[in-house]
Amino acid sequence: MTPAVGIPANAKQLAALVKEGEGPTLEFKRSTGELKEGMRTLCAFLNGSGGMVLFGVRPEGAIDGQTVSDQTLRDVAQAADRFEPPVDVSIHRIKLKENSEILALSTDAARDIRPFTYEGRAYERVGSTTRRMPQTKYECMLVERGHAKRRWENLPAEGLALKDLDRKEILRTRELAIQQNRISPDTRRNIGEILDRLGLRANSVITQAAHVLYGKRFLPDYPQCLLKMGRFRGTEITGEIVDNRQEHMNAFAMVREGMAFLERTMPLGARFPEGKIFREDRFPVPLDALREILLNAVMHRDYSHYSGYVAIVVFDDRIEIRSYGRLPNGITVKQLSGRHDSKPTNPLIAGAFHRTGAVEVWGRGTNRVIAMCKQYGAPPPEFEERQGFLIVTFKAQLVAEGAAETSGVQPGQRRDQTTEQVTVQVGGQVTGQVAEQVLRFCQVPRKASEIRELLHLKHRETFTDNYLRPLLEKGWLEPTIPGKPRSRMQRYRTTEAGLAASKEPERGS
Repeated sequence: MTPAVGIPANAKQLAALVKEGEGPTLEFKRSTGELKEGMRTLCAFLNGSGGMVLFGVRPEGAIDGQTVSDQTLRDVAQAADRFEPPVDVSIHRIKLKENSEILALSTDAARDIRPFTYEGRAYERVGSTTRRMPQTKYECMLVERGHAKRRWENLPAEGLALKDLDRKEILRTRELAIQQNRISPDTRRNIGEILDRLGLRANSVITQAAHVLYGKRFLPDYPQCLLKMGRFRGTEITGEIVDNRQEHMNAFAMVREGMAFLERTMPLGARFPEGKIFREDRFPVPLDALREILLNAVMHRDYSHYSGYVAIVVFDDRIEIRSYGRLPNGITVKQLSGRHDSKPTNPLIAGAFHRTGAVEVWGRGTNRVIAMCKQYGAPPPEFEERQGFLIVTFKAQLVAEGAAETSGVQPGQRRDQTTEQVTVQVGGQVTGQVAEQVLRFCQVPRKASEIRELLHLKHRETFTDNYLRPLLEKGWLEPTIPGKPRSRMQRYRTTEAGLAASKEPERGS
Protein backbone atom coordinates (compact mmCIF):
# COMPACT_ATOMS: atom_id res chain seq x y z
CA MET A 1 0.00 0.00 0.00
CA THR A 2 1.11 3.56 -0.58
CA PRO A 3 2.01 5.40 2.66
CA ALA A 4 -0.19 8.36 3.55
CA VAL A 5 2.95 10.50 4.04
CA GLY A 6 6.11 10.03 1.95
CA ILE A 7 9.17 8.93 3.94
CA PRO A 8 11.85 11.69 3.81
CA ALA A 9 15.13 10.29 2.49
CA ASN A 10 17.39 13.06 3.83
CA ALA A 11 17.50 16.15 6.01
CA LYS A 12 16.35 18.42 3.17
CA GLN A 13 13.20 16.39 2.50
CA LEU A 14 12.61 16.15 6.23
CA ALA A 15 12.71 19.95 6.57
CA ALA A 16 10.20 20.32 3.73
CA LEU A 17 7.85 17.81 5.38
CA VAL A 18 8.10 19.39 8.85
CA LYS A 19 7.36 22.79 7.34
CA GLU A 20 3.87 21.53 6.43
CA GLY A 21 3.10 21.14 10.14
CA GLU A 22 1.11 18.55 12.06
CA GLY A 23 -2.14 17.35 10.57
CA PRO A 24 -4.42 14.36 9.94
CA THR A 25 -1.48 12.13 8.87
CA LEU A 26 1.57 13.70 10.56
CA GLU A 27 2.55 14.10 14.25
CA PHE A 28 5.69 15.49 15.96
CA LYS A 29 7.16 14.17 19.23
CA ARG A 30 10.20 15.62 21.03
CA SER A 31 11.74 12.18 21.66
CA THR A 32 10.92 8.55 22.30
CA GLY A 33 10.31 9.65 25.88
CA GLU A 34 6.81 10.24 24.42
CA LEU A 35 6.72 6.79 22.82
CA LYS A 36 3.39 5.80 24.38
CA GLU A 37 1.71 8.97 23.11
CA GLY A 38 3.28 8.43 19.67
CA MET A 39 1.95 4.87 19.53
CA ARG A 40 -1.56 6.09 20.36
CA THR A 41 -1.30 8.45 17.41
CA LEU A 42 -0.14 5.59 15.17
CA CYS A 43 -3.24 3.69 16.33
CA ALA A 44 -5.36 6.68 15.26
CA PHE A 45 -3.59 6.73 11.88
CA LEU A 46 -4.31 3.01 11.43
CA ASN A 47 -8.00 3.67 12.09
CA GLY A 48 -7.94 6.47 9.51
CA SER A 49 -5.85 7.06 6.40
CA GLY A 50 -2.45 6.06 7.71
CA GLY A 51 0.31 8.45 8.75
CA MET A 52 3.70 9.08 10.33
CA VAL A 53 5.06 10.08 13.74
CA LEU A 54 8.43 11.89 13.80
CA PHE A 55 10.42 11.54 17.05
CA GLY A 56 12.99 14.33 17.52
CA VAL A 57 10.81 17.21 16.30
CA ARG A 58 9.21 19.77 18.63
CA PRO A 59 5.48 20.57 18.24
CA GLU A 60 6.33 23.99 16.79
CA GLY A 61 8.50 22.34 14.12
CA ALA A 62 12.04 22.68 15.49
CA ILE A 63 14.12 19.70 14.33
CA ASP A 64 16.31 18.66 17.28
CA GLY A 65 16.87 14.96 16.71
CA GLN A 66 17.80 12.41 19.36
CA THR A 67 20.17 9.55 19.98
CA VAL A 68 18.79 6.29 18.57
CA SER A 69 20.40 3.26 20.25
CA ASP A 70 19.72 -0.45 20.00
CA GLN A 71 17.73 -0.13 23.22
CA THR A 72 15.61 2.60 21.60
CA LEU A 73 14.73 0.25 18.75
CA ARG A 74 13.94 -2.59 21.18
CA ASP A 75 11.61 -0.26 23.11
CA VAL A 76 9.84 0.63 19.87
CA ALA A 77 9.46 -3.03 18.87
CA GLN A 78 8.05 -3.94 22.30
CA ALA A 79 5.62 -1.02 22.16
CA ALA A 80 4.45 -2.09 18.69
CA ASP A 81 3.52 -5.50 20.10
CA ARG A 82 0.71 -3.82 22.06
CA PHE A 83 -1.41 -3.18 18.97
CA GLU A 84 -4.44 -5.35 18.35
CA PRO A 85 -4.81 -6.71 15.70
CA PRO A 86 -1.03 -7.06 15.17
CA VAL A 87 0.53 -4.24 13.16
CA ASP A 88 3.58 -3.93 10.94
CA VAL A 89 5.10 -0.57 11.94
CA SER A 90 7.70 0.75 9.48
CA ILE A 91 10.76 2.23 11.23
CA HIS A 92 12.99 4.74 9.43
CA ARG A 93 16.09 6.58 10.68
CA ILE A 94 16.99 9.96 9.19
CA LYS A 95 20.50 11.09 10.14
CA LEU A 96 20.99 14.74 11.02
CA LYS A 97 24.52 14.77 12.47
CA GLU A 98 26.67 12.51 14.56
CA ASN A 99 24.66 10.94 17.40
CA SER A 100 21.53 12.78 16.26
CA GLU A 101 18.74 11.25 14.23
CA ILE A 102 15.05 11.53 13.56
CA LEU A 103 13.13 8.33 14.14
CA ALA A 104 10.11 8.06 11.81
CA LEU A 105 7.40 5.47 12.50
CA SER A 106 4.81 5.08 9.77
CA THR A 107 1.69 3.02 9.11
CA ASP A 108 -0.61 2.58 6.15
CA ALA A 109 -4.41 2.57 6.25
CA ALA A 110 -5.80 -0.93 6.76
CA ARG A 111 -9.52 -0.57 6.20
CA ASP A 112 -10.22 -4.30 6.00
CA ILE A 113 -8.65 -4.93 9.42
CA ARG A 114 -9.57 -1.88 11.50
CA PRO A 115 -10.51 -0.95 14.19
CA PHE A 116 -7.14 -1.13 15.92
CA THR A 117 -6.48 -0.67 19.61
CA TYR A 118 -3.33 0.23 21.51
CA GLU A 119 -3.10 -1.23 25.00
CA GLY A 120 -6.77 -2.15 24.74
CA ARG A 121 -8.07 1.27 23.67
CA ALA A 122 -9.01 2.61 20.23
CA TYR A 123 -7.95 6.06 19.04
CA GLU A 124 -8.91 8.35 16.16
CA ARG A 125 -7.36 11.38 14.50
CA VAL A 126 -9.33 14.62 14.30
CA GLY A 127 -7.29 17.29 12.49
CA SER A 128 -3.96 17.45 14.32
CA THR A 129 -5.32 15.91 17.55
CA THR A 130 -5.39 12.30 18.72
CA ARG A 131 -8.29 11.30 20.96
CA ARG A 132 -10.11 8.24 22.30
CA MET A 133 -12.52 6.82 19.74
CA PRO A 134 -16.19 6.91 20.80
CA GLN A 135 -17.58 3.51 21.72
CA THR A 136 -20.38 3.69 19.13
CA LYS A 137 -17.90 4.33 16.32
CA TYR A 138 -15.66 1.52 17.53
CA GLU A 139 -18.60 -0.91 17.53
CA CYS A 140 -19.63 0.17 14.02
CA MET A 141 -16.10 -0.42 12.75
CA LEU A 142 -16.05 -3.85 14.38
CA VAL A 143 -19.25 -4.77 12.56
CA GLU A 144 -17.83 -3.46 9.30
CA ARG A 145 -14.65 -5.53 9.79
CA GLY A 146 -16.68 -8.72 9.95
CA HIS A 147 -19.09 -7.55 7.28
CA ALA A 148 -17.49 -9.27 4.30
CA LYS A 149 -17.96 -12.84 5.55
CA ARG A 150 -20.61 -12.64 8.22
CA ARG A 151 -23.34 -10.05 7.95
CA TRP A 152 -27.09 -10.14 8.39
CA GLU A 153 -27.99 -10.52 4.71
CA ASN A 154 -25.84 -13.59 4.04
CA LEU A 155 -26.85 -15.51 7.14
CA PRO A 156 -29.15 -18.52 6.60
CA ALA A 157 -32.89 -17.81 6.68
CA GLU A 158 -33.85 -20.53 9.13
CA GLY A 159 -36.76 -22.71 8.07
CA LEU A 160 -37.15 -20.97 4.70
CA ALA A 161 -37.80 -23.15 1.64
CA LEU A 162 -38.12 -22.30 -2.06
CA LYS A 163 -41.91 -22.62 -1.81
CA ASP A 164 -41.90 -19.71 0.66
CA LEU A 165 -40.52 -17.32 -1.97
CA ASP A 166 -42.37 -15.41 -4.68
CA ARG A 167 -41.65 -17.39 -7.84
CA LYS A 168 -43.02 -14.70 -10.17
CA GLU A 169 -40.76 -12.06 -8.62
CA ILE A 170 -37.69 -14.27 -9.01
CA LEU A 171 -38.54 -14.99 -12.64
CA ARG A 172 -39.10 -11.27 -13.24
CA THR A 173 -35.58 -10.63 -11.94
CA ARG A 174 -34.21 -13.26 -14.30
CA GLU A 175 -35.97 -11.77 -17.33
CA LEU A 176 -34.88 -8.20 -16.56
CA ALA A 177 -31.32 -9.31 -15.81
CA ILE A 178 -31.10 -11.12 -19.15
CA GLN A 179 -32.40 -7.99 -20.92
CA GLN A 180 -29.70 -5.96 -19.16
CA ASN A 181 -27.01 -8.54 -20.04
CA ARG A 182 -26.34 -8.95 -16.32
CA ILE A 183 -27.07 -12.64 -16.09
CA SER A 184 -26.41 -15.43 -18.56
CA PRO A 185 -29.30 -16.08 -20.98
CA ASP A 186 -28.55 -19.76 -20.38
CA THR A 187 -29.89 -19.41 -16.83
CA ARG A 188 -32.85 -21.76 -16.59
CA ARG A 189 -36.23 -20.85 -15.11
CA ASN A 190 -35.37 -22.96 -12.08
CA ILE A 191 -35.69 -20.55 -9.13
CA GLY A 192 -33.03 -22.40 -7.14
CA GLU A 193 -30.53 -21.94 -9.95
CA ILE A 194 -31.47 -18.26 -10.28
CA LEU A 195 -30.85 -17.72 -6.55
CA ASP A 196 -27.48 -19.46 -6.90
CA ARG A 197 -26.52 -17.13 -9.76
CA LEU A 198 -27.50 -14.13 -7.65
CA GLY A 199 -25.49 -15.36 -4.66
CA LEU A 200 -28.67 -15.66 -2.61
CA ARG A 201 -28.32 -19.36 -1.90
CA ALA A 202 -25.22 -21.24 -0.76
CA ASN A 203 -25.01 -25.02 -0.53
CA SER A 204 -28.80 -25.19 -0.98
CA VAL A 205 -29.29 -22.88 2.04
CA ILE A 206 -31.38 -19.77 1.35
CA THR A 207 -30.03 -16.51 2.75
CA GLN A 208 -31.89 -13.78 4.59
CA ALA A 209 -31.22 -11.50 1.62
CA ALA A 210 -33.34 -13.84 -0.53
CA HIS A 211 -36.17 -13.56 1.99
CA VAL A 212 -35.95 -9.74 1.98
CA LEU A 213 -36.04 -9.68 -1.82
CA TYR A 214 -38.58 -12.41 -2.57
CA GLY A 215 -40.33 -13.41 0.65
CA LYS A 216 -44.11 -13.77 0.91
CA ARG A 217 -44.57 -14.02 4.69
CA PHE A 218 -42.72 -11.83 7.18
CA LEU A 219 -44.45 -12.11 10.53
CA PRO A 220 -43.55 -13.02 13.20
CA ASP A 221 -39.87 -13.52 12.33
CA TYR A 222 -39.10 -10.56 10.04
CA PRO A 223 -41.09 -7.53 11.31
CA GLN A 224 -38.40 -5.21 9.93
CA CYS A 225 -39.56 -5.88 6.36
CA LEU A 226 -42.03 -3.05 6.82
CA LEU A 227 -43.08 -0.12 4.63
CA LYS A 228 -44.91 2.72 6.37
CA MET A 229 -46.78 5.27 4.24
CA GLY A 230 -48.49 8.30 5.68
CA ARG A 231 -50.06 11.56 4.52
CA PHE A 232 -50.39 14.23 7.22
CA ARG A 233 -52.26 17.48 6.90
CA GLY A 234 -50.07 20.45 7.74
CA THR A 235 -46.33 20.42 8.32
CA GLU A 236 -46.00 18.32 11.49
CA ILE A 237 -46.48 14.65 12.21
CA THR A 238 -49.00 15.65 14.88
CA GLY A 239 -51.32 16.92 12.14
CA GLU A 240 -54.47 15.19 10.97
CA ILE A 241 -53.79 11.80 9.37
CA VAL A 242 -55.19 11.79 5.85
CA ASP A 243 -53.81 8.38 4.83
CA ASN A 244 -51.96 5.79 6.88
CA ARG A 245 -50.77 2.39 5.70
CA GLN A 246 -48.27 -0.07 7.16
CA GLU A 247 -47.54 -3.25 5.25
CA HIS A 248 -44.96 -6.01 5.44
CA MET A 249 -43.65 -6.93 2.00
CA ASN A 250 -40.53 -7.81 0.06
CA ALA A 251 -38.08 -5.23 -1.21
CA PHE A 252 -39.23 -5.15 -4.84
CA ALA A 253 -42.86 -4.76 -3.74
CA MET A 254 -41.84 -1.91 -1.40
CA VAL A 255 -40.54 0.12 -4.33
CA ARG A 256 -43.66 -0.49 -6.45
CA GLU A 257 -46.14 0.14 -3.63
CA GLY A 258 -44.22 3.18 -2.41
CA MET A 259 -44.17 4.79 -5.85
CA ALA A 260 -47.87 4.04 -6.36
CA PHE A 261 -48.59 5.75 -3.01
CA LEU A 262 -46.58 8.82 -4.01
CA GLU A 263 -48.22 9.06 -7.43
CA ARG A 264 -51.73 9.04 -6.01
CA THR A 265 -50.84 11.30 -3.05
CA MET A 266 -48.99 14.09 -4.85
CA PRO A 267 -51.10 16.67 -6.70
CA LEU A 268 -50.78 16.39 -10.45
CA GLY A 269 -50.52 19.84 -11.97
CA ALA A 270 -50.60 20.63 -15.66
CA ARG A 271 -49.13 23.21 -17.98
CA PHE A 272 -49.05 23.85 -21.68
CA PRO A 273 -45.43 24.20 -22.85
CA GLU A 274 -44.86 26.98 -25.35
CA GLY A 275 -45.49 25.88 -28.92
CA LYS A 276 -47.23 22.63 -27.98
CA ILE A 277 -50.90 21.68 -28.33
CA PHE A 278 -51.23 19.09 -25.56
CA ARG A 279 -50.87 19.71 -21.86
CA GLU A 280 -47.94 18.36 -19.85
CA ASP A 281 -48.85 16.68 -16.55
CA ARG A 282 -46.37 17.56 -13.82
CA PHE A 283 -45.79 16.42 -10.25
CA PRO A 284 -44.14 18.79 -7.74
CA VAL A 285 -41.10 16.47 -7.51
CA PRO A 286 -39.72 14.38 -10.39
CA LEU A 287 -40.84 10.76 -10.02
CA ASP A 288 -37.45 9.41 -11.12
CA ALA A 289 -35.75 11.29 -8.27
CA LEU A 290 -38.21 9.92 -5.70
CA ARG A 291 -37.81 6.43 -7.10
CA GLU A 292 -33.99 6.61 -6.88
CA ILE A 293 -34.12 7.66 -3.22
CA LEU A 294 -36.73 5.03 -2.40
CA LEU A 295 -34.56 2.38 -4.05
CA ASN A 296 -31.59 3.52 -1.96
CA ALA A 297 -33.71 3.43 1.20
CA VAL A 298 -34.82 -0.14 0.51
CA MET A 299 -31.41 -1.45 -0.59
CA HIS A 300 -29.01 0.21 1.84
CA ARG A 301 -30.93 0.22 5.12
CA ASP A 302 -29.98 -1.81 8.19
CA TYR A 303 -32.10 -4.97 8.15
CA SER A 304 -30.50 -6.47 11.25
CA HIS A 305 -32.75 -4.70 13.77
CA TYR A 306 -36.26 -6.06 14.24
CA SER A 307 -37.78 -2.59 14.72
CA GLY A 308 -36.35 -1.02 11.56
CA TYR A 309 -38.44 0.03 8.56
CA VAL A 310 -38.71 2.28 5.51
CA ALA A 311 -41.18 5.17 5.68
CA ILE A 312 -42.67 7.58 3.16
CA VAL A 313 -44.13 10.60 4.93
CA VAL A 314 -45.97 13.30 2.99
CA PHE A 315 -46.74 16.71 4.51
CA ASP A 316 -48.22 19.83 2.93
CA ASP A 317 -44.77 21.30 2.30
CA ARG A 318 -42.45 18.31 1.84
CA ILE A 319 -41.94 14.59 1.24
CA GLU A 320 -39.66 12.60 3.55
CA ILE A 321 -38.25 9.16 2.78
CA ARG A 322 -36.80 7.56 5.90
CA SER A 323 -34.76 4.38 6.23
CA TYR A 324 -33.38 2.76 9.35
CA GLY A 325 -29.60 2.60 9.59
CA ARG A 326 -26.59 4.88 9.54
CA LEU A 327 -24.32 5.71 6.63
CA PRO A 328 -21.27 3.46 6.12
CA ASN A 329 -18.10 4.55 7.91
CA GLY A 330 -16.18 7.05 5.85
CA ILE A 331 -19.28 8.54 4.18
CA THR A 332 -20.91 11.64 5.64
CA VAL A 333 -24.27 13.27 4.99
CA LYS A 334 -22.44 16.17 3.34
CA GLN A 335 -20.65 13.82 0.93
CA LEU A 336 -23.98 12.52 -0.42
CA SER A 337 -24.34 15.81 -2.26
CA GLY A 338 -20.86 15.51 -3.77
CA ARG A 339 -18.33 12.88 -4.79
CA HIS A 340 -18.37 9.64 -2.83
CA ASP A 341 -17.66 5.97 -3.40
CA SER A 342 -20.28 3.24 -3.43
CA LYS A 343 -20.22 1.27 -0.15
CA PRO A 344 -23.41 -0.81 -0.14
CA THR A 345 -24.48 -2.01 3.29
CA ASN A 346 -26.20 -5.02 1.71
CA PRO A 347 -24.24 -5.95 -1.43
CA LEU A 348 -26.39 -9.03 -2.17
CA ILE A 349 -29.65 -7.08 -1.98
CA ALA A 350 -28.19 -4.17 -3.96
CA GLY A 351 -26.75 -6.63 -6.47
CA ALA A 352 -30.18 -8.12 -7.23
CA PHE A 353 -31.59 -4.64 -7.94
CA HIS A 354 -28.56 -3.85 -10.08
CA ARG A 355 -29.09 -6.99 -12.16
CA THR A 356 -32.59 -5.78 -13.04
CA GLY A 357 -31.22 -2.45 -14.28
CA ALA A 358 -32.92 -0.51 -11.48
CA VAL A 359 -29.68 1.03 -10.17
CA GLU A 360 -26.01 1.54 -10.92
CA VAL A 361 -23.14 0.51 -8.65
CA TRP A 362 -20.95 3.60 -8.82
CA GLY A 363 -22.24 5.69 -5.94
CA ARG A 364 -23.81 8.26 -8.30
CA GLY A 365 -27.42 7.83 -7.20
CA THR A 366 -27.70 10.88 -4.96
CA ASN A 367 -25.75 12.99 -7.46
CA ARG A 368 -28.15 12.00 -10.23
CA VAL A 369 -31.13 12.84 -8.01
CA ILE A 370 -29.74 16.33 -7.39
CA ALA A 371 -29.19 16.80 -11.13
CA MET A 372 -32.74 15.58 -11.90
CA CYS A 373 -34.24 18.07 -9.45
CA LYS A 374 -32.23 20.99 -10.81
CA GLN A 375 -33.20 20.15 -14.38
CA TYR A 376 -36.84 19.83 -13.30
CA GLY A 377 -36.75 23.19 -11.53
CA ALA A 378 -37.34 21.62 -8.10
CA PRO A 379 -35.15 22.15 -5.00
CA PRO A 380 -32.52 19.42 -4.50
CA PRO A 381 -33.19 17.05 -1.59
CA GLU A 382 -31.76 17.53 1.89
CA PHE A 383 -30.01 14.66 3.70
CA GLU A 384 -30.02 14.16 7.47
CA GLU A 385 -29.14 11.46 9.99
CA ARG A 386 -31.51 11.49 12.98
CA GLN A 387 -32.19 8.94 15.71
CA GLY A 388 -30.71 6.06 13.76
CA PHE A 389 -32.47 6.92 10.48
CA LEU A 390 -31.27 8.48 7.24
CA ILE A 391 -33.90 10.99 6.18
CA VAL A 392 -34.10 12.47 2.68
CA THR A 393 -36.41 15.47 2.36
CA PHE A 394 -37.86 16.90 -0.85
CA LYS A 395 -39.28 20.40 -0.32
CA ALA A 396 -42.45 20.88 -2.35
CA GLN A 397 -45.74 22.74 -2.06
CA LEU A 398 -48.23 19.88 -2.09
CA VAL A 399 -51.26 22.00 -1.21
CA ALA A 400 -52.08 25.26 -2.92
CA GLU A 401 -51.75 28.23 -0.57
CA GLY A 402 -55.14 29.16 0.78
CA ALA A 403 -56.71 26.07 -0.76
CA ALA A 404 -59.12 25.65 2.11
CA GLU A 405 -60.60 29.10 1.46
CA THR A 406 -60.68 28.81 -2.31
CA SER A 407 -64.22 29.29 -3.51
CA GLY A 408 -65.77 26.64 -5.71
CA VAL A 409 -63.46 23.87 -4.48
CA GLN A 410 -65.38 21.38 -2.36
CA PRO A 411 -64.01 18.65 -0.09
CA GLY A 412 -62.85 15.79 -2.28
CA GLN A 413 -61.62 18.17 -4.99
CA ARG A 414 -58.39 20.01 -5.78
CA ARG A 415 -57.70 22.99 -7.97
CA ASP A 416 -55.07 22.72 -10.69
CA GLN A 417 -53.08 25.93 -10.26
CA THR A 418 -51.97 26.08 -13.88
CA THR A 419 -55.16 25.45 -15.80
CA GLU A 420 -57.67 26.52 -13.12
CA GLN A 421 -59.52 23.24 -13.73
CA VAL A 422 -60.96 21.36 -10.78
CA THR A 423 -59.87 17.72 -10.72
CA VAL A 424 -62.19 15.37 -8.82
CA GLN A 425 -60.65 13.09 -6.22
CA VAL A 426 -61.51 9.43 -5.95
CA GLY A 427 -62.00 7.95 -2.48
CA GLY A 428 -59.93 10.72 -0.90
CA GLN A 429 -56.99 10.12 -3.25
CA VAL A 430 -56.10 12.53 -6.04
CA THR A 431 -56.47 10.80 -9.38
CA GLY A 432 -53.65 11.17 -11.83
CA GLN A 433 -51.63 9.08 -14.21
CA VAL A 434 -52.46 5.85 -12.34
CA ALA A 435 -56.25 6.26 -12.67
CA GLU A 436 -55.92 7.42 -16.27
CA GLN A 437 -53.73 4.40 -17.04
CA VAL A 438 -56.34 2.01 -15.62
CA LEU A 439 -59.24 3.66 -17.44
CA ARG A 440 -57.49 3.45 -20.79
CA PHE A 441 -56.39 -0.13 -20.15
CA CYS A 442 -59.96 -1.22 -19.31
CA GLN A 443 -61.50 0.01 -22.53
CA VAL A 444 -61.22 -3.71 -23.24
CA PRO A 445 -62.77 -5.66 -20.30
CA ARG A 446 -60.04 -6.88 -17.94
CA LYS A 447 -59.72 -9.21 -14.98
CA ALA A 448 -58.85 -7.68 -11.62
CA SER A 449 -55.60 -9.64 -11.69
CA GLU A 450 -54.70 -8.10 -15.06
CA ILE A 451 -55.20 -4.59 -13.67
CA ARG A 452 -53.07 -5.45 -10.63
CA GLU A 453 -50.37 -6.76 -12.95
CA LEU A 454 -50.51 -3.53 -14.95
CA LEU A 455 -49.87 -1.52 -11.77
CA HIS A 456 -47.29 -4.01 -10.43
CA LEU A 457 -49.30 -4.38 -7.21
CA LYS A 458 -49.09 -7.57 -5.19
CA HIS A 459 -51.64 -7.13 -2.42
CA ARG A 460 -55.29 -7.73 -3.37
CA GLU A 461 -56.69 -5.72 -0.46
CA THR A 462 -54.51 -2.72 -1.23
CA PHE A 463 -55.51 -2.87 -4.89
CA THR A 464 -59.22 -3.28 -4.11
CA ASP A 465 -59.40 -0.56 -1.43
CA ASN A 466 -57.23 2.08 -3.09
CA TYR A 467 -57.74 1.52 -6.81
CA LEU A 468 -60.62 -0.72 -7.89
CA ARG A 469 -63.38 0.23 -5.44
CA PRO A 470 -62.89 4.04 -5.76
CA LEU A 471 -63.11 3.81 -9.56
CA LEU A 472 -66.25 1.65 -9.31
CA GLU A 473 -67.88 4.01 -6.80
CA LYS A 474 -67.09 6.95 -9.03
CA GLY A 475 -68.80 5.21 -11.92
CA TRP A 476 -65.69 5.23 -14.10
CA LEU A 477 -65.39 1.42 -14.08
CA GLU A 478 -68.19 -1.16 -14.10
CA PRO A 479 -68.28 -4.96 -13.67
CA THR A 480 -69.32 -7.04 -16.67
CA ILE A 481 -71.29 -9.40 -14.36
CA PRO A 482 -72.90 -7.06 -11.80
CA GLY A 483 -74.88 -9.73 -10.01
CA LYS A 484 -71.91 -12.02 -9.36
CA PRO A 485 -69.02 -9.91 -8.04
CA ARG A 486 -66.95 -13.01 -7.16
CA SER A 487 -67.44 -14.83 -10.44
CA ARG A 488 -64.24 -16.17 -11.97
CA MET A 489 -65.50 -14.76 -15.27
CA GLN A 490 -65.79 -11.25 -13.82
CA ARG A 491 -64.21 -8.46 -15.85
CA TYR A 492 -64.11 -4.67 -15.45
CA ARG A 493 -64.56 -2.14 -18.23
CA THR A 494 -64.38 1.63 -18.56
CA THR A 495 -67.73 3.43 -18.64
CA GLU A 496 -68.58 6.40 -20.84
CA ALA A 497 -67.96 8.67 -17.84
CA GLY A 498 -64.59 7.01 -17.24
CA LEU A 499 -63.65 7.35 -20.90
CA ALA A 500 -64.44 11.07 -20.77
CA ALA A 501 -62.39 11.45 -17.58
CA SER A 502 -59.38 9.73 -19.13
CA LYS A 503 -59.17 11.92 -22.19
CA GLU A 504 -56.57 14.69 -22.17
CA PRO A 505 -58.15 18.09 -22.86
CA GLU A 506 -56.72 20.02 -25.76
CA ARG A 507 -55.70 23.62 -25.43
CA GLY A 508 -58.40 26.02 -26.46
CA SER A 509 -57.85 28.42 -29.30
